[in-house]
Amino acid sequence: MSKNRINIGVLLGDPSGIGPELISKLLAEKITERANIVIIGEKNILDNGDKISGNNNNLKVVNDFNQIDFDKGNKFFLDISKGKNHSYALSECSKEAGKSVLEALNLALDLAKQNKIQAINFGPFNKTSMMMGGNKHSDELHLMAEKLDIKDFFCEFNVVDNFWTARVTSHIPISEVPKHIKKNNILKPIKLINEAMKLNGINKPRVAVQALNPHAEFGSEEKNEIIPAIEDAKKQGINADGPLPCDTSFITSFKNKNHDCIVGMYHDALQSGLKAFGFDRGVTVQGGLPIPITTPAHGTAFDIAGKNKANLEPTLQSFKIALTMAENKSKI
Repeated sequence: MSKNRINIGVLLGDPSGIGPELISKLLAEKITERANIVIIGEKNILDNGDKISGNNNNLKVVNDFNQIDFDKGNKFFLDISKGKNHSYALSECSKEAGKSVLEALNLALDLAKQNKIQAINFGPFNKTSMMMGGNKHSDELHLMAEKLDIKDFFCEFNVVDNFWTARVTSHIPISEVPKHIKKNNILKPIKLINEAMKLNGINKPRVAVQALNPHAEFGSEEKNEIIPAIEDAKKQGINADGPLPCDTSFITSFKNKNHDCIVGMYHDALQSGLKAFGFDRGVTVQGGLPIPITTPAHGTAFDIAGKNKANLEPTLQSFKIALTMAENKSKI
């Protein structure tokens, strides 16, 4: 039975935030029985999460992945402490917290490259702590892509209530966006989100594509680049539609349920709409990587860390997406 389950690496997130208490709560959920789970991190961090959540996750502890025998249970803790028993202060960034996160993440990515785990689900990271701890990348997605030797296009997907978004450009100044709005650049996230949603169980995703300019008419990009990209996507068998004006696209696609996802041209055109409809339910999926990697879309929430007030739902949904995508990928 254990051999038929997906192996999922679960990371605790920043030890000074709400990640450890959320993962503690997640491990008590029934859906976790569907997978073989390896929690990767320092044992005292999860112990602290258990104290906050009030859960008693009696996990089998190992110091090496090769010590795991899933025939004897489906939840193991891979302890990377190596004799260290560091105590992390809640609600503050630190070099030590960033180093702990990076060590756990790098080990999980190594295990993924060895096909010992088929998905990764992680509690929220803190970018400042990770940079203090030695991360040289702008975000964790670029770190993951380099570690996993990704040469093709990759991007972040954001999800609320199983409605997905992808973007052509991300964290760049708005003044630089237009020069990136080219047909081939637009096609890449359209194709990527279409394939990702198929792995998540939607056989024929309805892909909306946003315009760049107000009302899709005050500029040349729609005619010259966006519409040709949509037409090319249709020729490739993708159910693409648009361009939709940004100001009504989430009403049309999300609220009225006319589409399953939206591809947008720039960060705020997507994030403003998605967060307005469901900031507290968001999930982030790292797109274009060889295995599903997911996390709740919210941050480390230092203001409520340690108070047992964190909402489990985004973490639970992120785990479900990672599991579903990995299960479906294993059938291909």
